[in-house]
Amino acid sequence: MSLAGVSCLVTGAGGFLGQRIVRLLLEEEKELAEIRTLDKTFSYEARRNFTNFKGQTVVKILEGDIRDATFLNSACQGVSLVIHTASIIDTLGLVEKQLLWEVNVMGTQLLLDACVRSNVQHFIYTSTIEVIGPNYRGDPICNGDEDTAYKSTSGFPYAQSKRLAETSVLKANGQVLKDGGIFLTCALRSMYIFGEESPFLQNHLDKSLLNKNVYLRISRKEALVNPVYVGNIAWAHIQVAKALRNPEKAKHIKGHFYYISDDTPHMSYADLNYELSKELGFGIEPHPPMPLMMLYYFALLLEIVSFLLRPFVKYIPSTNRHLVILLNTQFTFSYRKAWRDFGYVPRYKWQEAKQRTSQWIASVIPQRREYLKNKAA
Repeated sequence: MSLAGVSCLVTGAGGFLGQRIVRLLLEEEKELAEIRTLDKTFSYEARRNFTNFKGQTVVKILEGDIRDATFLNSACQGVSLVIHTASIIDTLGLVEKQLLWEVNVMGTQLLLDACVRSNVQHFIYTSTIEVIGPNYRGDPICNGDEDTAYKSTSGFPYAQSKRLAETSVLKANGQVLKDGGIFLTCALRSMYIFGEESPFLQNHLDKSLLNKNVYLRISRKEALVNPVYVGNIAWAHIQVAKALRNPEKAKHIKGHFYYISDDTPHMSYADLNYELSKELGFGIEPHPPMPLMMLYYFALLLEIVSFLLRPFVKYIPSTNRHLVILLNTQFTFSYRKAWRDFGYVPRYKWQEAKQRTSQWIASVIPQRREYLKNKAA
């Protein structure tokens, strides 16, 4: 099953994952009728890549706000597939909770409403493992799946917003469209995403450059996770989009969520940073800055200080309890169900993903050094 003749809308298309999804669609689905790329703003590079595409697929760039219902109604007209990656990712609490809710929760609901009005048949939502945890106790999961029972208690705003958005997406499945068709939805819960152009990898790289090419030990070595390469999570979106066009496969997919991982070796977040750049001469600190329990209460103290200062100044701590638990809890998941229901198999092996990412890191080191030098001047 292909996407031949399909008109597709990709939200968040100017972002890290969104750009990769659009690129793969253009490379692999050459008979796709149209791709509408939607984001609040597009970088010069993203705009150039989209407009310079040479092929029969029509590429349209739509700049607008996910909170604008009129804009969304127009964007969805004549579309049969929506891939919704747009969201604010915030692990530190940098973004006001109201804005987080408006974009991640209300924006998703407005988009769902626009899809139903415009007779969009298929809707794929990019979710995250943070909708389930880790919880405040740091209970681990090893090779979990969609049937794994887990007491999810995270009250961190970003995790809450993604959980509510995912719930609204899955709840919308089965709605009757204006033309009498049925609206089919699903969600892909991604692991932590790494790869070229990752803003998170760039942030860790900057900190290591300031630390004499030594990565900070932000997580315990035994806190194993299984990050996913950006090309593979993008590929999963395309695989499930094609499967939804097959009535037999769609029966199993609609209304469900799927964990998406790949064959990246299980390692801690800190060790992933090191593994991707050790051949470039980078090192990593042997131990975290303090014992885990002490780090947890230090983060609590910073949160209390932030709260007390709130009437006078906005102080965002460099860490918080949620982040301490997230970075130091074993949390790994299998993609068996995605393979079984829609044939997902990672497109890129670990060694290729590592090589591509390492080459990108090597290419940006000079400009990052210059940026940090000028910033300090």
